[in-house]
Amino acid sequence: MSIAVSGPIVLVGAGNMGGAMLGGWIKSGVSGGDVLVIDPGPAPAMQKLLADKGVAHATAVPDGVKAGVIFLAVKPQVMEAVLPPLKGLVGPDTVIVSVAAGKTLGFIEGHLGEAAVVRAMPNTPAMIGRGVTGAFANTRVTEKQRALVHDLLKVSGAVEWVASEADIDTVTAVSGSGPAYVFYLVECMAEAGRKLGLEADLAMRLARETVAGAGELLHQSPDEAARLRQNVTSPGGTTAAALAILMAEDGMQPLFDKAIAAARKRAEELAA
Repeated sequence: MSIAVSGPIVLVGAGNMGGAMLGGWIKSGVSGGDVLVIDPGPAPAMQKLLADKGVAHATAVPDGVKAGVIFLAVKPQVMEAVLPPLKGLVGPDTVIVSVAAGKTLGFIEGHLGEAAVVRAMPNTPAMIGRGVTGAFANTRVTEKQRALVHDLLKVSGAVEWVASEADIDTVTAVSGSGPAYVFYLVECMAEAGRKLGLEADLAMRLARETVAGAGELLHQSPDEAARLRQNVTSPGGTTAAALAILMAEDGMQPLFDKAIAAARKRAEELAA
């Protein structure tokens, strides 16, 4: 896939997520010369990538530049300070993409003016091209801009456009924060195995590879998750005994209901 850009892509923030996106763009055919990274202190590995690919780097917003795309890959806590200097980059054809949790379209427009803005929420598997991103565009985003943003986001994995801006907070709670839930599941499985007598390292290897393998099976199989679960569950067997606990009224579902609701509430609070 080759991504056509009509103006410079300005990447604000070259941390893990910004770096993952930049690496994906380069692999997808975006020329390093079409990208400007604004970051006060990128890590040494990122500095090498910028130099190797001919990507321009600035520690502050340069004068005289109008961006085709401004990609905001900074933490929500610093957006208040980061946004005002960027206003000079916004031209009539600029589209702004923010991956900052909780920061609304109104918040961004309040700092950068009445521009075309997309809120997006990727997750950390974007770093290996296996992420998923939820996105919502304001009414100023044209079909051409939306297609461009879709291509820029797609380098890190699947892209899902949602029906309302409020849905982005739920996306944040389900998939944005979701990898941490899976990693914690691995920790819990390993700890349960240790308590039943396995060496801690062995229990962790078993849990880690089981979750990784199950995830890859889910990725490759056309079957629904429920069908894959049923396929491995023999009536009266060991899996059924465990699922009787996990699927009880006080099992995993109510815990996930509360956990994801708490994550969404926090995302809403970040907008304040």
